[in-house]
Amino acid sequence: HRTNARTAEMCKLTENSSRDSQIAFANELSMICDKAGVNVWELITLANKHPRVNILQPGCGVGGHCIAVDPWFIVSDYPEQAQLIKRARETNDYKADWCANRVIEACQQFVAENDREPVVACMGLAFKPNIDDLRESPAKYIASRIISESRADVLIVEPNISKHPSFNLTDYREAYRQADIVVWLVCHTPFMELPRQEAKVELDFCGVRKGNG
Repeated sequence: HRTNARTAEMCKLTENSSRDSQIAFANELSMICDKAGVNVWELITLANKHPRVNILQPGCGVGGHCIAVDPWFIVSDYPEQAQLIKRARETNDYKADWCANRVIEACQQFVAENDREPVVACMGLAFKPNIDDLRESPAKYIASRIISESRADVLIVEPNISKHPSFNLTDYREAYRQADIVVWLVCHTPFMELPRQEAKVELDFCGVRKGNG
């Protein structure tokens, strides 16, 4: 597709900003549904039956070296005009903090009810399912916040890498077995095969359980 260099560069930034905005809508909707007591996964499935609606799946934020970064180039050069792009980026960043806060609150509630600190399994570090790329990963940020801001015994899981310089990794099956609180951060395929154990508290931020149990 022939064009000039300026348009070509803006096209790249636009593609990633568009994607970021679409994800921000899904992430904002997930937080609204949590407050409203509505299953966001069921809601999106129903809404997407409309022929002109295609809502994406929410997650714990947005990562990667493109979608999480490129919108800021537009915002920095055109701050007055890029209101929606800026707000979408802020929403996706906030979603990671919202998820971390939910986990920390769950830990506090567990202590109050059980008189001991929980074992927390953070399931996934990559920025999207079934890859080994951790760049700008909201899951990695959330795991770090849980470690630093709670007294829980935190198990870190990422089945697509063998080691990490900052985290000691645990096999996903063993982490699920040991955990009192299971935090689904990335919808890796192996996670979806784990049968649910009703005694565990599960916080599903990426659709591993699709809200069903």
